[in-house]
Amino acid sequence: MKVVYMSLTGQTRKFVEKLDMDLLEITPTNPYLSIHEPFIVVVPTYEVEATEIINDFIETDNNRTYFKGIAGSGNLNFGNLFVFTAKNLAQEYKVPLLHTFEFQGNDEDVQLLKKAVKELG
Repeated sequence: MKVVYMSLTGQTRKFVEKLDMDLLEITPTNPYLSIHEPFIVVVPTYEVEATEIINDFIETDNNRTYFKGIAGSGNLNFGNLFVFTAKNLAQEYKVPLLHTFEFQGNDEDVQLLKKAVKELG
């Protein structure tokens, strides 16, 4: 399964690179890419304006039909706002929230997300 992600500070990129999976980074200059295979999204937590490029990607062509789940990173110091970007996208697109982790995650986070993706099929 493809892992689509965005990384503004590099933390999310460091995490997804540990997954050893097929990766696609979305940036402000390339959000309108079309893909034709199942994917999950991994997003950091930022204000909506900073993460709108993920919505742009999901809404491009038929990408939404291949969107299978989401994982999110954040800072536990944010309290109720911890991983709110991933939570909001999961609710908006009705996909499962597969995993949440802090900053660039750890080895356990990598294994838990890989397991969740495997269970998706």
